Amino acid sequence: MIGKLFSLTVGAVAMAWSVAAGSLAAISIAAPDSPDVPIVYLQDLSSGQVLFAKEADRRFMPASITKVMTLYVAFEMIAAGELSTGQRFTLSDAAFEEWHRKGSTMFIPDGESVAVDNLLRGIAAVSANDGAVLLAEGAAGSVPAWVAKMNEAARRLGMRDTHFGTPNGWMDEGRTFTTAADLARLARALVTRHPKLYAQYVGLPGYRFNGIAQDNRDPITGRVEGADGIKTGFTNQSGSGFLGSAVRDGRRLVMVVAGAERTRERNRLARDLIEWGFLAYRARPLFDAGAPIAAAMVQDGERTEVSLRADGPVNATVPQGHRGAVKLTVHYEGPLRAPIAEGEKVAELEIAAGDLPRSRVPLYATHDVARADGWQRLRNGLLGIIR
Repeated sequence: MIGKLFSLTVGAVAMAWSVAAGSLAAISIAAPDSPDVPIVYLQDLSSGQVLFAKEADRRFMPASITKVMTLYVAFEMIAAGELSTGQRFTLSDAAFEEWHRKGSTMFIPDGESVAVDNLLRGIAAVSANDGAVLLAEGAAGSVPAWVAKMNEAARRLGMRDTHFGTPNGWMDEGRTFTTAADLARLARALVTRHPKLYAQYVGLPGYRFNGIAQDNRDPITGRVEGADGIKTGFTNQSGSGFLGSAVRDGRRLVMVVAGAERTRERNRLARDLIEWGFLAYRARPLFDAGAPIAAAMVQDGERTEVSLRADGPVNATVPQGHRGAVKLTVHYEGPLRAPIAEGEKVAELEIAAGDLPRSRVPLYATHDVARADGWQRLRNGLLGIIR
């Protein structure tokens, strides 16, 4: 580190420092051309930095990309012990009548009991509309109850410009909408909170169910090095869209391409965009996974500060050959108030590198901080005076 600067911002305590610069001149590599695609977004999840953004906050209908939230809610329930992959559900008569062979389907027979494991594979790999509805009915009791879970999850993730009206993205007169920036938040949560389930169900080349084999329409998995999903979408109203991701050398990129008139154009741009992200930028490692990043002050706690960490390795994403400094700032509303639970999100690390938009990486408490008793409050007060 070159140095450390403490400053006070409105409603937050911030710490900032600079990382030593590199020695090469930056190399400019042009982003792929996308005149016919209205919404394009590329983010490096290892740094949170946005590498390309075109109408990132414009609302659009996600079509079957909606099913990514259905997968996320299912993964959350599995992690909480509220759902198991071995559970079996049967489509209601009304749901079978509505969704049998309607749009993308896994061809669930009338009256057949289907395991959650099969439903997740069908939803992720072949975009099964019937599978998403059966999962919703079985796991939540009804489709409206499941959709409520989807919207609650969106609120928790900070997807402020997103609302879901269906579990599968079927046309619903515009009640289901999202943005590229919100989908990137969802992708981050899917990958970081549930890496094992993500690897198990997302990015499969295809799926066979009920004797019928279908291919995954993902335009990058198996075609781009490190690509592993996530989900395509298409309706006549929404056009062609794709939420995709790939990982190389510890860098995970997530992309959104939406509103393309032609699926071929969507697929070409998706492949070109992700390759450009790896070629034009590199990672500058900042912190290893689990490494302490900073300490935040704590009020009324048994300790006066708590150490902070990210949920994985932290990098700064910089253009190839970038030689400028990388500025890091920790933001939190402070001092934090005890009690604080280990793993609780309490701060954010802001990364500023070159001309890229500033990004923020969530920071979490590395340990519990209980509320102070009378003696500890007195001790902390005396220490505050001495300092």
